[in-house]
Amino acid sequence: MFTGLVEETGTVRRVEPGDASVRLWVDARITAQGARLGDSIAVNGCCLTVVARKAIRSGGRAGVSLAFDLLQETWDRTNLSSVKPGSAVNLERSLAAGDRLGGHFVTGHIDGTGKIRTWERRGRDHILEITAPAAICRYIVFKGSVAVDGISLTVAGVFRGGFRIWIIPHTFEVTALRERQVGDGVNLEADMLGKYVERFVRARR
Repeated sequence: MFTGLVEETGTVRRVEPGDASVRLWVDARITAQGARLGDSIAVNGCCLTVVARKAIRSGGRAGVSLAFDLLQETWDRTNLSSVKPGSAVNLERSLAAGDRLGGHFVTGHIDGTGKIRTWERRGRDHILEITAPAAICRYIVFKGSVAVDGISLTVAGVFRGGFRIWIIPHTFEVTALRERQVGDGVNLEADMLGKYVERFVRARR
């Protein structure tokens, strides 16, 4: 379980295709602290398991590179298939018991990908419009929550086939959104509360 509050952006070091999976190596600082094999870390909002770690030197400083194995299903359904060495990815460690919940409940199970339709600066802020499949849009509501590449964001508007979000300067500066462009794919996870409500309502009919 995660909160959608990105702790840092990591840098993709290597992408190693295999027979049944793809190994992704990501250089990290904050999220690598105390990270053990088997720990869960959200990478662009996708819950992945640490399978290896390696000490590195980057920019003259000591650091750690974490490895994650992505099954073909994860590779096909997320925008991790488009990352390359040097790409920035959003990182968040799993929620520990007793931690403050500052965002919303994020499972790390990506519902699908959307596409950036509008990404432009408005004053000091940025406006982000994303088109998404109908299966995801059904759970998007005005003032509701949605995770975009693992970032907990508030929906500022809904239109046919997508939704709008306002991005404050802090979010732009500390997440991988600063590298995004119109046409790029983003990982989407709708608020799980909406999914449960729909399930309960259907069961009562």
